[in-house]
This record gives sequence, C-alpha cells and structure tokens, in this order.
Amino acid sequence: MMTVSKTAMLALLAALSVGARAQQQAAPTDAQIAAIVVTANQVDIDAGKLAIGRAHAKDVKEFARLMVEDHTNVNKAAVALAHKLNLTPEDNATSRSLKQGGDDNLAKLRTLKGEDFDTAYIDHEVAYHEAVLDAIDKTLIPDAQSSALKALLRQARPTFVAHLAHARLIQRELGKSGE
Repeated sequence: MMTVSKTAMLALLAALSVGARAQQQAAPTDAQIAAIVVTANQVDIDAGKLAIGRAHAKDVKEFARLMVEDHTNVNKAAVALAHKLNLTPEDNATSRSLKQGGDDNLAKLRTLKGEDFDTAYIDHEVAYHEAVLDAIDKTLIPDAQSSALKALLRQARPTFVAHLAHARLIQRELGKSGE
C-alpha cells in the first residue's frame, strides 16, 4: 500500500524530468550539478530530521538517523569539492523543483502520525532514492565535466543504492505489520 503523496512524487518526477529536458537542450553545468546534489541531499536530511522526531517504529527512526548522517556527509564532501574546484553551486530549475518537492513532502508528513507517518516517510524514501539513482546514472554522472565531480558521484552512488535497499526492506516489514 503506497501512501506517498502524489503531489510530492509528481514534484520529484517533474524535477528530474526538468533535468532530462534541460539535458536535451543543454547539459547541466558542473555548477548546476553541484546545486542539484546539495539540494537532493538537503531534502533527505530535512525529511530525516522530521522522521527522527515523529517516527513510530524503531527501524524507521534508525533509518532516518542514517539518512541525516549519510546525506550530511555527502553534502560536506560535495561542498568541499566545489570549494576545491572554485565552483559555486548554481541554482537551476531542477534544484528549485527538488526543493519544492521536498517542502511539499515535509508539509504532507507533518499532517501524519504513528504508522501512517512511518509508511508515508518510507514510501517516499523508496521512490526518492529510485529517482535520485536514475538521475545520477542518466544525467549527473554523464553530464559532469569535472573528473573529480564524476568521481564524487560514483563514490556516493553505492550509499544511495544501500539506502534504497534498506528503505525497501523497512517498507516490506511495515506492509507485513499492517496486514
């Protein structure tokens, strides 16, 4: 049973399709990719912080803590790399859309409690990590010009894969408890 806010999912998919359309017109610059990376991580940090305080299930709280920790670390690495490359992250349609989708998701999550919150949070995490991995593979890595930026994205990718697998496991467990 998926309880992901359709608005949040549509915003996420729109953000990534904006990136795909932008790629057809002109590939995102490294500065724009940096902004997308930082924004995508911040969206998950913000949702994780909310979940730490609101989640009902212990596994969901622990997952949220992991999201905050891991995505904070990726953002620190991205900011350090941008500084090293004298690259200022450039806000763009994709980063703005990701931010809006994150804000919409937080607004939806704030209306929920208990098991409903847990399910909505984890369902969103599954969909979000699927979409982010798709963007990493199809847009961010292929379009990055800097070899160091490509390397950072490749290095971070297994973390996102692990997050997706972990979220799917919790999603299955939550589904079993609601049967």
